[in-house]
Amino acid sequence: MVTTDYLVIGSGIAGLTFSVKIAEKFPDRKVIIVTKANEDESNTKYAQGGVAVVLDKEQDSFKKHIKDTLIAGDGLCKESVVKLVVKEGPERLEELLLWGANFDTNDSGKFDLGKEGGHSEYRVVHHKDITGYEIERALLVRAHQLSNITILPHHFAIDLITNHHIENYESETLSCFGAYIFNQNTGDIFTIKSNSTLLASGGIGCVYGHTTNPVIATGDGIAMAYRAKARIKDMEFVQFHPTALYEEKGEASFLISEAVRGFGAYLRNKKGYRFMPDYDERAELASRDIVSQSIDNELKRSGDPHVYLDCTHLDIDAFKDHFPNIYKKCLEHHINIENDWIPVIPASHYLCGGIKVSKKGKTTIDNLFACGECSRTGLHGANRLASNSLLEALVYAHNIFKHHSKNEYKSLDVNIPDWNDEGTTIPEEHILIQHNLKQLQALMRNYVGIVRSNKRLKRAIKHLDLIYNEVEDLYKESKITTSLCELRNMINVSHLIIRQSLDRKENKGGYYNVDNVKK
Repeated sequence: MVTTDYLVIGSGIAGLTFSVKIAEKFPDRKVIIVTKANEDESNTKYAQGGVAVVLDKEQDSFKKHIKDTLIAGDGLCKESVVKLVVKEGPERLEELLLWGANFDTNDSGKFDLGKEGGHSEYRVVHHKDITGYEIERALLVRAHQLSNITILPHHFAIDLITNHHIENYESETLSCFGAYIFNQNTGDIFTIKSNSTLLASGGIGCVYGHTTNPVIATGDGIAMAYRAKARIKDMEFVQFHPTALYEEKGEASFLISEAVRGFGAYLRNKKGYRFMPDYDERAELASRDIVSQSIDNELKRSGDPHVYLDCTHLDIDAFKDHFPNIYKKCLEHHINIENDWIPVIPASHYLCGGIKVSKKGKTTIDNLFACGECSRTGLHGANRLASNSLLEALVYAHNIFKHHSKNEYKSLDVNIPDWNDEGTTIPEEHILIQHNLKQLQALMRNYVGIVRSNKRLKRAIKHLDLIYNEVEDLYKESKITTSLCELRNMINVSHLIIRQSLDRKENKGGYYNVDNVKK
């Protein structure tokens, strides 16, 4: 068994920001970061847009940013949380700069601020079209400079350790004591006992197959918290990014940033017709939910597999300068944006709900915190405003750090049993795992996608139960593998999305059910 002061699950902006802050303040305390792929592999790395921060006080104001966030959240944001996050933005950005993150500046040396859908002003600080990658780089450099931080790549958190794992532990309060960890290189499973555990495990995009997220986004933190009996909320609000590069094989999709539409690109159907003005007066700059629903409607009407993003009328040199990564990726797919339209399709992008937390990042389980996309803070409401997610992760990582600076989490004297896998065999059932995964993703896309109905959601439950039973049997019989655990987690997450979708009786923001439309 390994013992630590702080266990952090996930190595994106949320987990790293907290780890760096707490390790700097308490050099004699140990932080262990567990991450299931390479240390730099996270949703943060793929965030293209940037960080929404109010810097230009003449043109912009906190009031405007707060209003934009509330409008996007469609009446379901927690206003006190929105105010808190927006007002802390500039200070948190300042820290990133001190840690060495670079952001684009204009000729006069000021930040080159971008504008994205739903924002009333230019306020998005970015680094070309790879902002997240740059932040991740700077945070990892700082983390490696601190000797009390240990990063364990290729280690997968299987389950949180709570009261029910511990014999004769009687307490009214549900607490977390750490986690069981699977070393993917050796196959060993060991215990990390921790005074405080932070879930910073990212999103759920892979549940849908077509996603802008990396293959690691399988909802592990949310599923672990759910199995440990933490409160999970607002899972029906899955944000679909309207414009992911269409690829026939339908795996993780490359994101064509919202900022490209901000730059002036048009959406067209196969016939070349520019359809967005028919749906919303803001046309291509309407919020993501509206653009995604409009594309979904066009595709259902035409039966086409995708629509197009047309950049041929734009200043190509300025485009290359602003979006070098997107330009290059399109060329790799034999799309020259000077003459060719980009085939695009909505893809699952961001989860607005998750593990319910307080302003201090506390979950409903003692000693367990959550931050970043796996958490539900109340900032996003029914629909996240573009570039508010990196901001939320920075602010909440800071809040959790502040809370831990004032409150010491004492090591509880409990006897944690080792992981028991007696009677299990090494699975030769990889084909079963892959088959069930493909079935699950198709089920979620077809029955629980951008536009839902009660009939489809109820059918989805029946199909999901069959997959669940098969996978649970497999889990009981098999030695642990990452793909089996991920599939199990995705089934838990899918169950939460479907159940909470059925519970919602009113369409809000990113959630649209045809049966909730007032006749």
